[in-house]
Amino acid sequence: MLKTESLNIDYVERSLSFPDIDMSNTNQLLIIGQSGSGKTSLLNAIGGLQKPSAGKVCINETDIYQLSSKKLDFFRGRNIGFVFQQPHFITSLDVESNLKFAQYFVGKKDVMVIHKLLDQVGLLHRKKSRIHELSEGEKQRISIIRAVINSPSIILADEPTSALDDNSCEKILELINSIAVENSAKLIIVTHDQRLKDKYSQKLNLDDFKV
Repeated sequence: MLKTESLNIDYVERSLSFPDIDMSNTNQLLIIGQSGSGKTSLLNAIGGLQKPSAGKVCINETDIYQLSSKKLDFFRGRNIGFVFQQPHFITSLDVESNLKFAQYFVGKKDVMVIHKLLDQVGLLHRKKSRIHELSEGEKQRISIIRAVINSPSIILADEPTSALDDNSCEKILELINSIAVENSAKLIIVTHDQRLKDKYSQKLNLDDFKV
């Protein structure tokens, strides 16, 4: 379950107010809007990465910004998976070790899960490859695996397709959707990629809420 209430984020130059979100009865939500509409700010607030100036984010009955920093870090690692537009990895580690590192933060160690997910996306043969040896598409697939490695209840994807061609866009969307379903996770995608606007029935257009 995910709900937001009266979220507001203040910046020096402006203040952003966001409509409430309630995913009690839906598993997928597409948040769209032009550059500067606050999509990434909203996603970061939902994911516990950017504390709002006002409002609440409740995940599985927990008001996450009432947690201490340490407890929020642990809660985020257990319950929220992030797919960033530009995948961030520890370049000195191989693929398998990067995924083990994601498990380490929540006290897990399960290499069989890592191998299962790598096999699911056709990259088990890449488990000992260094990050610089991967293609951009392979990095994105590894990023999606990392997002679900700890079986989160929520997957947050920030512009996962904007840098991809049409064919790669379709493949990444299919992968994100299927992994979210298999993990029984709620999925939120934020994007300005117009190719996605008809792919999801539940949409929130932040441009409609500009003052």
